[in-house]
This record gives sequence, structure tokens and C-alpha cells, in this order.
Amino acid sequence: MPEMAIEGYGGCDARDWDEEGYRKSILQERELRCRTVFRTAFAPSQSPNPETVVVASSDGAVASYSLASCISATSQPLHVNKVVNQKTLPGPLLAEPLFIIKGHKGPAYDLKFYWHGEECLLFSCGDDGHLRGWNWKELLNSDIHGDMQGNSLKPILELANPQHEGPWGALSPIPENNAIAIDEQEGSVFSAAGDACAYAWDVETGKQKVVFKGHADYLHCITARKSSHQIITGSEDGTTRIWDCRSGICTQVIRPEKNFKSKVSSWVSSVATDTSESWLACGTSTGLSVWSLLSSECIFSINSRSPVQDLLFDDNQILAVGSEPVLTRFSINGAALSQIKCAPQSAFSVSLHPSGVIAIGGYGALVDVLSQYGSHLCTFCCAGLDT
Repeated sequence: MPEMAIEGYGGCDARDWDEEGYRKSILQERELRCRTVFRTAFAPSQSPNPETVVVASSDGAVASYSLASCISATSQPLHVNKVVNQKTLPGPLLAEPLFIIKGHKGPAYDLKFYWHGEECLLFSCGDDGHLRGWNWKELLNSDIHGDMQGNSLKPILELANPQHEGPWGALSPIPENNAIAIDEQEGSVFSAAGDACAYAWDVETGKQKVVFKGHADYLHCITARKSSHQIITGSEDGTTRIWDCRSGICTQVIRPEKNFKSKVSSWVSSVATDTSESWLACGTSTGLSVWSLLSSECIFSINSRSPVQDLLFDDNQILAVGSEPVLTRFSINGAALSQIKCAPQSAFSVSLHPSGVIAIGGYGALVDVLSQYGSHLCTFCCAGLDT
């Protein structure tokens, strides 16, 4: 039978069609598009400029990337690209990680560095309810890549949230850990959990020190106020609570939603203090507010069109990101000083290096790196464990 060319398809021969490869590429692209970076963190170094950024992702991966390599690399196409006027439009750089490990079963939500003497630990937490401490030097020297999935490297500290006993002695699932805070002076690491509690752990012994109970719903965020031996938590119940670290007692309850015009109930997604630990910023599903921790007064509150999902202080200014692709810089008085479009359509993390460089992570496994002047240094797509 003579070969027949199908009109409009340029005489393509379907006999060489790789159906399995095509299906695999579609699934890989779909997984890549849906993967999310929940946390970015700049790794400590001797250089005044940032060298490495570490990310925690929705596939449970914990990975690090060389900023110099990402900045110098040219854009490379993703698995499938759009063709316009017979030209392939490249996607963001698919970066090669320095290392990538399977940090958690289920999503990895947060990362924090902890100096323990001369030893640096990287703490990670996730949906599996575990808090893991990794030796940072071992991670850098491990040369672990995605095909190994990090199974050969074990954490030096493994902590798990307690299970709660229900009817007939049945145990509940281990509640997830959504955020981490550290206090190196007290030798403590704190976790914000899905059972409406925060936990304090002793890094030296690995034992639980204090349980902080009082919220009515699960916790989204936590930060340590080290100068006052306190932690501050934010919850789905719409409140921010300040706790004494030694007694576990709640000393103050802040209700950010009372200062917003919206009548819709909101949750507290992020909390941060300035370097003096005198000011508190609260990001919620309806806006942003800043409070004086000395007078317990609200300095300003701003309604937003979309939820604020992460924020931090940059001297006397606040950087905030959320479910829109914008980084907003506010003054301490609430004035919006600038807005910069960022790559993730929904951003979950903003990190600041002492040099002023900013890293933003979010939907699509994207990380956007900005200079201290607001220009885009690079945008890269994080590799997955199966990439």
C-alpha cells in the first residue's frame, strides 16, 4: 500500500511516533507547572554576596542552586514550548541543583539555618509532621542528584510531632509542620503545627521542651522574638498570639482582622519582626497590618485584593508577596513605595540577603531573584526529584 501524506501535516510519517514518550513529556510538564516552591532561603557564606539559594518544594524536595550559574546561564526551553510564527518561545531556565534530596513525604513547607557551634544545620519541615536537621556541609559535599532521591543521606536530627489519642485509644495522624523558627541562644527550634499547637524542641537532646496551646485552628506561621524569650504565631483562626517560651503561656492575643474594613473572616498567613523586635507585621487573607510590640497598638492596616502569603522587614520597610505576581514594598507608615512584577503567578516566599538581594518562590516551581535595586537578576525553574 503506498504511503499517504495527511493534508495539512506536511507528510509526517506516524510510524515513528513515540506515544509513550509523548505521554511522559505531557505528564512531566503538567507536574512541573503544578509544582510549588514554598520556601526560599539564602545559604550562609563568607562572601558578602549571595552564592546559594535553598528551596523547599511541594514534591518534598529540598534543593540548593548556585546563583552565579543561574545568572550566567542562558534561557533553556522547558519540556514543551509554544511555537509562534515558527519560532520556539523558551521558558525559564531549568536549573541544575547543587544537590537535591527527598526531605519529606509530601510537601516540604519551610527551611531555616541554625548555627550549632561551628556546625551549621539546615532544618526542614513538611506535611509528614517531621522536623529534620541536616548537616549543611554534608549536603554540599554529598553530590546527591534527583535520580538518587536523597535516600543515601540521613538527617542528624529527626523530630516528630506527637499523635493525639482519640476514642478507643486510636491515634490521630501526625499533624503537619507548616513553619519553623529558631533561637540559637536558647538552643531551641520551634514548629507551627496543624493541630493548632506550636512546639519547642531542644536541639542538643532532641527532646520536646514546651507545647504552646491556645489557638482554635491550625498554625500557618511562627517567628522567634529572641530578646524577650517569646515566640509569635499566626493561625487559621484569624489571631496572632505572643507566647512566653519558658512557661508556654500566651501573653497577648492580636486580632488583625478587627482593623480591616472587610467583614469576611480572615486567617493569619505570615508574621515577622524587625531587627529591633519592636515592630510586628502580620499578613492575612485580607491585608497587611503593622503593630508596635511596645505599646500593643496597630500602626496601620491595609486591605488587599488578594491574600498576603509571606512578608519580612527590610530595615524600616516591609516586603510582601501573595497570590498575585507582585512584590510590594511598604513604608512603616503603610505607604506603598514600589511594586515589582515577579515570575511566580502566586508567590509563597520572599527572602532577603544582607546585601539586599531578594529571592521570591512560588507556583510553577519558579524562583525569581532581584537585585537590591529591583532589577531581575535571573528567573529559574527548580528541578524535581524525577527531573
